[in-house]
Amino acid sequence: MPRAKQLTAWVEDRPGLLGEVASALGAKKVNIRAFMIAMVESRGAIRLVVDKPAAAKKILARLGWVSTEEDVVAVTLSDKPGSLGSVAKKLAEAGINIQYAYTGSAKGRQNVSTFFAVGDVKAALKALR
Repeated sequence: MPRAKQLTAWVEDRPGLLGEVASALGAKKVNIRAFMIAMVESRGAIRLVVDKPAAAKKILARLGWVSTEEDVVAVTLSDKPGSLGSVAKKLAEAGINIQYAYTGSAKGRQNVSTFFAVGDVKAALKALR
């Protein structure tokens, strides 16, 4: 199980924001592998897993967004019923709480990438071996 670098851009809630972030990263050839947006009132977070985290962090800073970098657990699941439940159960059995997770798949794909934010990445990786 690999770990992945996740960037969290702390942003204001306004129309067009995701387009700005995605376009700025795309213009510098940074590919977004996964993302999640959570807004509360007028502020929020865009969580990103990208192919070039260091470059993305510089781009976000240049555009005026504060960002943080965290390790998350990257799991490739079969795109079939029960796959997510199996992984979540292993983490629970190891006493690891999932703080949040996000995933996505495209029609016709056989696997999906799922990213888990947990308190102890090392323990989660061990539990999922």
